[in-house]
Amino acid sequence: MRTTAFITILVTALAVTTAGTAAAASGEYVALGDSAAAGPLILPPDLSSPGCLRSLANYPHVSAKQLDVPLKDVTCSGATTADMYAPQSTETGAVPPQLDALSATTKTVTLTIGGNDVGLVGAATSCINLLPGINPDCVDRYTAGGHDQLAEKIAAFEPTWGALLDAIHAKAPNADVFVAGYGTYLPRNGCWPVAPLTPRDANYIQGSVDKTNAALARQAAAHDATYVDVRTASIGHDVCKLPGVKWFESVIPTSVAAPLHPNATGMRGIGALVTAAVRA
Repeated sequence: MRTTAFITILVTALAVTTAGTAAAASGEYVALGDSAAAGPLILPPDLSSPGCLRSLANYPHVSAKQLDVPLKDVTCSGATTADMYAPQSTETGAVPPQLDALSATTKTVTLTIGGNDVGLVGAATSCINLLPGINPDCVDRYTAGGHDQLAEKIAAFEPTWGALLDAIHAKAPNADVFVAGYGTYLPRNGCWPVAPLTPRDANYIQGSVDKTNAALARQAAAHDATYVDVRTASIGHDVCKLPGVKWFESVIPTSVAAPLHPNATGMRGIGALVTAAVRA
């Protein structure tokens, strides 16, 4: 009886040791970022940090499963670049700085950040126009006086994103870093009323997303990171398309996902892009 118990303990210990060695060999994948990575409202939820509205079906989980690597997902809805370095307040309490998840054993890092720094979702929401032709286009407000407010914010934040990539490398010196950009949410001229923005405003908002992507791509190239182009891959999967085709939800979602964010289909698509980039 004692011999059997000893063998059971020994086998269990060997299994744990082997699993730990395998995890160390493959390296840990750490996911950083905002709601475009966290996947708010997509089922099932990650209840480990409920205030972050993080999904267990977001692109980091999709990619980690495809890569067969252990994942530490600290993405959090509402995150800005500042929340990489300092605790982030959520409805259920503060969560640690996202950079705290990194270490010398981290093998892969993904990052999606910047949209909240420059206010992309807020701008899109403020441009909702239920009475086009009566209410003015918001692009005139955002570009009044010859100053493109969003473009200027993007230009101002660009060096901050580069500094963040340097901080990631310092915390995870053995990791490959991948910056996943934002998608094509709106086609040319939009699709009012499915997406209730006028054609000019739809083009302005998507153009601002594209400017953010371009800045992130430049910083990735300059700071030893790989840029993952979600924008190009998601053309034809915008909010105007039918469920099952679209990767992103409009103001009124047609699936369980946050408005103006990726849905489960989009997360699978983005996850596949990340997996391909890691394997390249």
